[in-house]
Amino acid sequence: MIFKRVGEERPYPDHGYKPKDWSVLPPRQVRLDQLVTTKGTLDLNALLDEDSTFYGDLFAHVVEFKGEMYLEDGLHRALRAALQQRLVLHARVLVVE
Repeated sequence: MIFKRVGEERPYPDHGYKPKDWSVLPPRQVRLDQLVTTKGTLDLNALLDEDSTFYGDLFAHVVEFKGEMYLEDGLHRALRAALQQRLVLHARVLVVE
């Protein structure tokens, strides 16, 4: 199993972070098998696109809520890491109380 669980929604409250707000959070390594996805499907073209991170953050966005780590943005990056047989992903982690 790549992820801890595949989810379909964001079970945490709206944190109000906009894309530029995430840049204040330093990236850290997160194990793929500790992540719960917030999307159950992905666009294969986006996964295989070499420029998929050109306009966005280079790091995935993870929300830690009630002891769970939710992959809010970066499903394509996480799957690419798994395909390269890596166990960790560099992500910005926001802790939501």
